[in-house]
Amino acid sequence: MDFSVKVDIEKEVTCPICLELLTEPLSLDCGHSFCQACITAKIKESVIISRGESSCPVCQTRFQPGNLRPNRHLANIVERVKEVKMSPQEGQKRDVCEHHGKKLQIFCKEDGKVILDNEEQRELQKLEEGEVNVLDNLAAATDQLVQQRQDASTLISDLQRRLTGSSVEMLQDVIDVMKRSESWTLKKPKSVSKKLKSVFRVPDLSGMLQVLKELTDVQYYWVDVMLNPGSATSNVAISVDQRQVKTVRTCTFKNSNPCDFSAFGVFGCQYFSSGKYYWEVDVSGKIAWILGVHSKISSLNKRKSSGFAFDPSVNYSKVYSRYRPQYGYWVIGLQNTCEYNAFEDSSSSDPKVLTLFMAVPPCRIGVFLDYEAGIVSFFNVTNHGALIYKFSGCRFSRPAYPYFNPWNCLVPMTVCPPSS
Repeated sequence: MDFSVKVDIEKEVTCPICLELLTEPLSLDCGHSFCQACITAKIKESVIISRGESSCPVCQTRFQPGNLRPNRHLANIVERVKEVKMSPQEGQKRDVCEHHGKKLQIFCKEDGKVILDNEEQRELQKLEEGEVNVLDNLAAATDQLVQQRQDASTLISDLQRRLTGSSVEMLQDVIDVMKRSESWTLKKPKSVSKKLKSVFRVPDLSGMLQVLKELTDVQYYWVDVMLNPGSATSNVAISVDQRQVKTVRTCTFKNSNPCDFSAFGVFGCQYFSSGKYYWEVDVSGKIAWILGVHSKISSLNKRKSSGFAFDPSVNYSKVYSRYRPQYGYWVIGLQNTCEYNAFEDSSSSDPKVLTLFMAVPPCRIGVFLDYEAGIVSFFNVTNHGALIYKFSGCRFSRPAYPYFNPWNCLVPMTVCPPSS
């Protein structure tokens, strides 16, 4: 990793008070973060000096001590920085060339000191062996080319000699010339494998930091969503604290009468008609689920639809036929353990099902709603806040509700409290 990038990352996770890497970081509403011990000490000083008024040590924005929020994502970055960060003395010896002052990638050419561990040395040895094989192939190909040049010169001399003879004799020798030329085949030397080329790739910590920053920005709008027992059917059960929903009656597929899994859906108690909101859902251990945002569509929007009207009394060929923006659902889902999908509008009776790629299967998913901008976004909190999918241009004619569906899976799904 480039030395300047490393310095920038360390600067982002350094406490402005003690100038050390953040320890148990706490964040203010203004966006600045501090060590828990450092900001707590500052608050105590302000209580004595300013009679209880507290302000950010960086930008002087006033805040209430109760508004301090633990920033676990920033804490994760600090831990990763610590893993790659060494003491100043060892860092200078192992990470920077003493002669040139530049970052050592493999070894210093002048110093000749290898800085690789045993596993890296084995991979480097494989890479060197691959390079030797390529050089050997090139040498063999060069020798073969030299021999073929000599054969070509001999053939040209022979042809020139035969041209002085009769035409009949020359035609009789054509077959012999063609046979001699067929043996001229230059073999392509083997190249170094892609596996060996990618041995020493460094993780993109700068990109990871940007992704975590985007997640932290939307988490500023975290609201304490609770499940609405009044929206639940007898197929599901909601916990006493209204944070967990699970299926109590499973449904069996029949080709002639597929199950309508919307009967397992539950809405949040809160509804939103303006502003920005964020909440997280724990789906650990589940092999199927659907979640996102629902807003009832107006009769005007129904008339403007593609012409296909959804009838709840009819069983369509897909169990998720109703899940599309056209019917007021902006959702993503999991089925068959590992098939992640987003459901968009289409002109047929079935939605446009988009397959979503997950580098890391999500155990926890963040949902962000921007009502005025018409945006519903989903984040893989398990994978450092990577964006899963984003609905844009959403038209909310009525209030929007958080939507949860445990589907045909007995494992519960849980709504997480803020900053948990």
